[in-house]
Amino acid sequence: MDIIKDILTFLADNVFGQVPILIGLITLTGLLLQRKRFEDTLAGALRATIGVVILFIGIEIFTGGLSSFQTVLANAMGTDPPKADRTLTDFMTSQGGTVALVITVAFLVHVLIVRLFPAARYLYLTGHLMFWISMVTVASLVTIAPDADQLTLVLCGAGFVAAYWTLQPLWMRPLMRRILPDDRFGFAHTSSLAAVVTGFVARPFGDRDKHDTEKLKLPRQLSFFKDINVSTALIISIIMLVSVGFADKDVVTKLAAEMDPKLSPWVWGLLVGLRFAGGIAILLFGVRMFLAEIVPAFKGFSDKVIPGTRPALDVPTVFPVAPTAVMLGFVSATVVFLGCLGVFAAAGWFTLAPPMIMLFFVGGAAAVFGNAVAGWRGAVIGGVISGLMLAVGQAVTWSLFDKTAPELATLADPDWYAIAWLLKALDPVVGGAAVWAVPIAALAVTTATLLILGRREKAKELKELKDADKDDAPAEQTA
Repeated sequence: MDIIKDILTFLADNVFGQVPILIGLITLTGLLLQRKRFEDTLAGALRATIGVVILFIGIEIFTGGLSSFQTVLANAMGTDPPKADRTLTDFMTSQGGTVALVITVAFLVHVLIVRLFPAARYLYLTGHLMFWISMVTVASLVTIAPDADQLTLVLCGAGFVAAYWTLQPLWMRPLMRRILPDDRFGFAHTSSLAAVVTGFVARPFGDRDKHDTEKLKLPRQLSFFKDINVSTALIISIIMLVSVGFADKDVVTKLAAEMDPKLSPWVWGLLVGLRFAGGIAILLFGVRMFLAEIVPAFKGFSDKVIPGTRPALDVPTVFPVAPTAVMLGFVSATVVFLGCLGVFAAAGWFTLAPPMIMLFFVGGAAAVFGNAVAGWRGAVIGGVISGLMLAVGQAVTWSLFDKTAPELATLADPDWYAIAWLLKALDPVVGGAAVWAVPIAALAVTTATLLILGRREKAKELKELKDADKDDAPAEQTA
């Protein structure tokens, strides 16, 4: 038993938890299944792996700027995150092994579901979110069933998480088809709730053909905003410099000294904005590089291992579709969140911590899908909805994790809040030993959904065949 546990933990830590390795192995396997030449297989696997590494280098560069931005902004507004008796570190010390086992078992169950049900269609491959979704699920299960042993937590958590990984790309599929009609890959990110709500809310407010962010006509003097690198650098630098102006001088000086002891705080603020833009450019390059390899390589899985399957990938993969929308979403999400921060603080409700990284990814994703529905107006609506979800979600969810890891409320995406509150709502019904109802219900819903979708797809195929036969009949009679 210990050997199996060690193997599963190793896989969780060194394969599923390391996205470049996971993507590289999948690309390698896909190319081998297609019997590509040795040199093409090796080169393709390495290019996919390097593409993901470049993507994460870009993320590391601009998230470093976002972290500094968050510190300066919070100081400028005079806010501090609420105090907590428990920390994420404490929770990882006690339940880290459980989380790792949930990841591995859940992925095996997810693969089995996708293999058995053609309607499942997508294989969830966002490695770091496999970790965080499992973490949130385990923390929620510990809250409603504090006396559950590790085996119970692993099996119950794995069943629930596998159901989420299977269904989430499916409920995003209608929106994904708007930006990628060829359905090359699915969307696997915990911003999906914000995206879906944006898709519904934005419909009456515009038209993509008329208001597409990437086709906006600007005055000649402002035409430089069409260059996403220039507009990003300018907007973030201005926000950063304003924040530096209002923040405590000692705090800003200390942050600037970490980059260079001789650096002026104002120059540091400008450099942070420029590095942010550089990080985005690197990220987008990495996305294009690994997509160019993983999508065609995945055909090996689709043909030989899991027929008809496609990869479901991380949120940056949709950013190249509408990079201007990404910036609109980020800025509008940030403005709304900061507005909520001020209102909540003034009313004495809760002290929000600005989650700049989440505001960028969630706001950017919702904006891309909002743009696909209603152009630039939809992009702004996506940012507004994201800012509201992150602000309200953080305020109401912090206390939910007070006995496990309250920081999860600050680090969260909208789907994390949905998972936490869904399981909390089941507490009166499934608390204690009845916690086994969670995976049973989740997998039952998943199975029913996939069976219904499968029948619909078969009915659609039969209708298309009948329509084709009708179209051929007159031609045969004429002949």
